[in-house]
Amino acid sequence: MKAYLSAAALALGLQLGVAPAVFAQGAPPPPAVEAGASLRALVNVPAKGGATLTVSSPAFKAGGDIPFENTMYRGNVFPGLSWTKGPAATKSYVVIMQDTDAMMRGAPILHWTLYNVPATVTKLDPAMTAPPAGASYGPNVRGPNSPYAGPRPPAGPKHRYHLQVFALDTTLKADPAMTYEALTGAMKDHVLASGELIGLGQFDPTAPPQAPRPPAN
Repeated sequence: MKAYLSAAALALGLQLGVAPAVFAQGAPPPPAVEAGASLRALVNVPAKGGATLTVSSPAFKAGGDIPFENTMYRGNVFPGLSWTKGPAATKSYVVIMQDTDAMMRGAPILHWTLYNVPATVTKLDPAMTAPPAGASYGPNVRGPNSPYAGPRPPAGPKHRYHLQVFALDTTLKADPAMTYEALTGAMKDHVLASGELIGLGQFDPTAPPQAPRPPAN
């Protein structure tokens, strides 16, 4: 029976164009060298006093696999996020999600940013489809003012996704055209505390092929 199931799984994997090891055993762990580790927001926009926030999600544990439902392979459903309350002077929070095992234009791939989260909010519900009142989406890999874009790594090793939360002593000027550089530039010297949750994303061998991009004009 086990041999039959293994053969069936292998056949399905070959039909999908998936390497047998990836299909049968899941993706291997992330590479030892994290290409964009030193370029993530947590490093480049540090907390002034080094205070930390504890960040968690109901969908996965720290260092655990991000469910496929929370990736672009399937529903792209926001997994939910919560963090411990910032220092007394906190006026707002910023959330930045980066894939540090993939680089684009010399930086980690940016999956999501949310800024001006009110100081009274320390939890974002699963399946959230709009920012909390007063908050705004920032840029991601798709462009400015963009909602959550979950993992979609290629076949191969898993990727690390850093969901970073920053407590600021100010609120930022809302800008629908906000760039990542403008966002992190405005955050500098205003971060009171920060923390992150790292989840692992992997290729979904059951997902249909990604539609080809239209040719450039």
